Amino acid sequence: MILRKPLGLVFTSDELALEHNEIHLIGKEDTTIVCTLQLRPINLHTVQMRQVAVDESYQSKGIGRELVEYCEQVALDGKYNEIILHARETAIEFYLKLGYELYGEPFTEVGIPHRNMRKFLHT
Repeated sequence: MILRKPLGLVFTSDELALEHNEIHLIGKEDTTIVCTLQLRPINLHTVQMRQVAVDESYQSKGIGRELVEYCEQVALDGKYNEIILHARETAIEFYLKLGYELYGEPFTEVGIPHRNMRKFLHT
């Protein structure tokens, strides 16, 4: 909801059905969820990182980096060797620092400028 609510978006039943096969990761402090991320299998080798969010009061503390690094290990454990994502323009530098690369042309998704990014994982 942290990503959808500000944009006035809601879940449709079709979207919820698609998420059934995704890997959902969260980070908690005590009983409070402070970050989230989803991995959607694309094929036998690739997953798409989606819906990455860190609560504003927990940003700039390394939690996002830790979440992405953990997600990469989860992907490797699942025998995936590539992660792709649609990065908001404001998040590109974050992903570049973590070894992700840009590919393709800029595009707009839900009214927000994005870029395709990917990272090939190695064991």
